Amino acid sequence: MRRLIAGIVATALYGGALAQTLEVRVPDLASTPLPRSVETGGTTYVDQGLVAAGSLPAGSIDFLGDTLGSFSSLSIKPGTWKREGDTYTGVLWTLPDRGRNDPEHNVFFDYRGRLHRFRFTMTLPSADGADLGKGTVSFAVDGGRELRDFTGKPFTGAEPAGGLRKEHGIVLPSPEKGIGAGKISLDAESLQFTRDGGFYIGDEYAANVYRFDRQGKLTGILVPPKAVRPLDAQGRPDFTSLMPPASGRRNNQGVEGMALSPDGTRLFVVLQSALVQDSAPGDASGRTLTRVLVYDVSHSAVPKSPIGHYVVRLPSYDDTGHGGAPNRTAAQSEIRVLDDHRFLMLARDGSGYGADGGKPIVFKSVLLVDTTGASNLAGTLYETGTASVLGEGGVLRADIRAVTWKSFINLIDPADLARFGLGIHAGESGKAQISEKWEAMDLVPALDASHPDDWFLLVGNDNDFIAKHCVMDGQRCDSDIDNDNRILVYRLTLPGMRSNTAPHHK
Repeated sequence: MRRLIAGIVATALYGGALAQTLEVRVPDLASTPLPRSVETGGTTYVDQGLVAAGSLPAGSIDFLGDTLGSFSSLSIKPGTWKREGDTYTGVLWTLPDRGRNDPEHNVFFDYRGRLHRFRFTMTLPSADGADLGKGTVSFAVDGGRELRDFTGKPFTGAEPAGGLRKEHGIVLPSPEKGIGAGKISLDAESLQFTRDGGFYIGDEYAANVYRFDRQGKLTGILVPPKAVRPLDAQGRPDFTSLMPPASGRRNNQGVEGMALSPDGTRLFVVLQSALVQDSAPGDASGRTLTRVLVYDVSHSAVPKSPIGHYVVRLPSYDDTGHGGAPNRTAAQSEIRVLDDHRFLMLARDGSGYGADGGKPIVFKSVLLVDTTGASNLAGTLYETGTASVLGEGGVLRADIRAVTWKSFINLIDPADLARFGLGIHAGESGKAQISEKWEAMDLVPALDASHPDDWFLLVGNDNDFIAKHCVMDGQRCDSDIDNDNRILVYRLTLPGMRSNTAPHHK
């Protein structure tokens, strides 16, 4: 394997961990055999590798008659995960985003916000099986749930442009005319269920987190602090996805990752990449300094402000994979929380099946992130105002300590993928190239008494509704390829998760 990392640069030592930057110049393919482990805070976490995989045809139709696709997030419903021998079952909910669209040509649909429900089955071979470690996954369509706002109206995936709507004193994105007029625009990207059967959904348009009850009706909105809200030069809301605002979340770079701590008391929210004010001008690889917000939801489901606010530096990479200087940021695409200060974060490049340009796959990894020792910006001007965390030279200010992380799970392990008929390269004989957008994760216990610290990590792709036979809001939206919905399952050893997990998995 050719791997050149220039470098993992240690900028300072904080609490025994190194704050680092990762610049990937050639494809970051896994080079060491499984299992692979990392250590942080005195705890060793182990990646045992890919144990199961499955797919659903891209042309599948959902419960509302639209093409089913776009796993922007997924979650096994609490209380439904069970094991009988070598077979695991559960109710799987997946979250599509705003439907098939083409922002470059301003093509959007009045795609109603929804969740998809599946009957999920995973079978792992017995210990004496011929294909040890090569399990199968199936997920059968089983209805869904339409999302409704405070007044009972459906949401729309349509671009809000300059349209606004005010509900409960909160200014929200809403098309003034045309497609989706009068509805709240929702570009859903992250999903987390709560103990009462309700759920949170993170949004890209407004960077809000919406709280729904178990029937899918909106009950509250967690509005981000001023630093994160998309605002124009006059400080007014600017929710369009077609161009960046003057400050706040970048266009199409909102709440991509969001998850509760296992005890249900902390809600972690992570932006996909750097805020506008934290981005180096004109530099696509200068969007690495994104924000992590932590809310105490033990007393209020939608608290007014976070108790934790941190900066995390994302990897950057050369999208040609030829060893050049990094020119892109590996966008954060999903998180799952391990305790009150550690979480898994999926960061990826923009290459793979379904992507334009035919560039090589360079980086797709799950990072183990730890906020211990990082500067807490809660309540400062970096949160209540639009102050940039960039200092002189366009780098992180010296007085701000970034969150630390270590690479944990490499999704582009050729040998591991090959066992399931998957590969890195387009046109590779007998193998399907893995898709571009891996954006969904969930953790469920292995329910193995002999290995009580073992968990399964489900990783799903967002196929962007790319199907040869596509229908959206009663209109055709065909593509020239089928980009199937796919789920990969990794087995991990996560010490301490048992004591931190509420007893809702059976």
